[in-house]
Amino acid sequence: MVYALDIHPLAIGRVQKLSQKRGLVNIETILSECSTGLPEDCVDVALLFDTLHELGNPQKILEELRRVLKPGGICSVSDHHMKEEEILSEMAKSGSLKLWKKGKKIYQFKYPRVTLPKIEEPGHRGYGRRVGPC
Repeated sequence: MVYALDIHPLAIGRVQKLSQKRGLVNIETILSECSTGLPEDCVDVALLFDTLHELGNPQKILEELRRVLKPGGICSVSDHHMKEEEILSEMAKSGSLKLWKKGKKIYQFKYPRVTLPKIEEPGHRGYGRRVGPC
């Protein structure tokens, strides 16, 4: 499944019209500023192309991407309105999306989430402490 999220209804309409015209049945559009409504860990790859510079609250968006990306999922970013340092700086603020590959104009970040075992037994050294990436 391909999810296409946009804030503008006209952009959503255009994607729907183009996908219908081309017979693409695996595209689902999402009209939203941030929330995808998708379950956790369900997306393999997220694309932010010429979008990062437009975001009013990029960290909120990156937090949602982090939530829906599968462990090892990739966020691919390209934005010709931003310098390399700006892109890397903004993505570094997310704290969990790590630069994985760098091309001429495309930066790929991975979410190397590590699943830790839950510690729920009273008396265990970690009991009552928050564990995992949350």
